[in-house]
Amino acid sequence: MDSDAIIEVNRLSKAYGLLPVLRGVDFSIDRGEWVLLFGANGSGKSTLLRLLSGLSKPSAGRIRIGGWELPREAMAVRAQCGLVAHRPLLYENLTAAENLDFFGKLYGLAADERAQRGRDLLRQAGLAKSAERIVRTFSRGMKQRLSIARATLHQPEILLLDEPYSGLDQAACQNLDEMLAVAQEAGRTILLSTHQLSRAPAAAGRALVLSGGRIAYDGASDPGNLAELYVEAAGATSL
Repeated sequence: MDSDAIIEVNRLSKAYGLLPVLRGVDFSIDRGEWVLLFGANGSGKSTLLRLLSGLSKPSAGRIRIGGWELPREAMAVRAQCGLVAHRPLLYENLTAAENLDFFGKLYGLAADERAQRGRDLLRQAGLAKSAERIVRTFSRGMKQRLSIARATLHQPEILLLDEPYSGLDQAACQNLDEMLAVAQEAGRTILLSTHQLSRAPAAAGRALVLSGGRIAYDGASDPGNLAELYVEAAGATSL
């Protein structure tokens, strides 16, 4: 594997009972790289992100994140990763500020540090005026932005985003793009999954396509080159 890689995956397989989801997946991602993960619904994107975040164990193969090996060193890996999943992973009966303070405690941040980071992230997310609102009153776009604030609270080196644009309107998508641009400028490695080429951020320079549990494409994310192959390899119908 490349010595500059922060994510290294070798012959990774995952099955649920007799159902194989990933079949010998190989790839690496360099530190600071932004990679799009494409694939039709059910292609294994969410499974792969759960494996990389240490929330699930592989059936076979090897994963190294920042030099740490999964699943043996899962705690060290989780400290380096921020995950934004289908569900926002927020406490809906708490305010936005209370959510960030709670997760800051879990990450071991001191009170003054988590308060300052919480204020900064809420401002970046455009949620400063909603800091004391109960999260269950938020729109989906607001929850997504708060989820990214939660995921970056402990300043992880890697962001793993599972279909973050799903269900968002155009304005919310633009807000999400801006937050991701800030993360990229900070030098974070980003792996973002989607099944919609039209939602792919232009700033990402590389794409992986999952099809049949394997990597069907690994190369430039230029939509002109990717669209036809994506439809053919991933069996997608939505661009």
